[in-house]
Amino acid sequence: MPTTPPHEAVLRGAGLRVTRPRVAVLAAVHDHPHADTESIFNVVRRELGAVSHQAVYDVLHALTAVGLLRRFEPMGSAARYEARTGDDHHHLVCRFCGAIADVDRAIGDTACLTPADDAGYEVDHAEVIYWGRCATCAAPADG
Repeated sequence: MPTTPPHEAVLRGAGLRVTRPRVAVLAAVHDHPHADTESIFNVVRRELGAVSHQAVYDVLHALTAVGLLRRFEPMGSAARYEARTGDDHHHLVCRFCGAIADVDRAIGDTACLTPADDAGYEVDHAEVIYWGRCATCAAPADG
């Protein structure tokens, strides 16, 4: 039976010092996938009390830099964070309510994932965001 809480072990495994802000931010992102910085800050502040915006920004940057979090930025939206990393999944974003859902990466020979001209780049990742209406927003209104 492990004696170290999971978030602490994950931080240590990534070579990071365990601090209350790091544990709180990591837990907040796990509990609230696709949250923006302000939402994460509010969750962490409820958990820890006094914490600065800058401390949360610094922790998000550190956790993203070591691959514990993924940052993505849908067009016209604040940056979002999630703990699902390392699988090149994509996102569905509702144009109406802003809901975000994960979708597994496209597989096979998919034209949108291979540039027509790579300009000499060695491409190792493509980020895809699908836009539309979520099921709730697409449902006909009652009445």
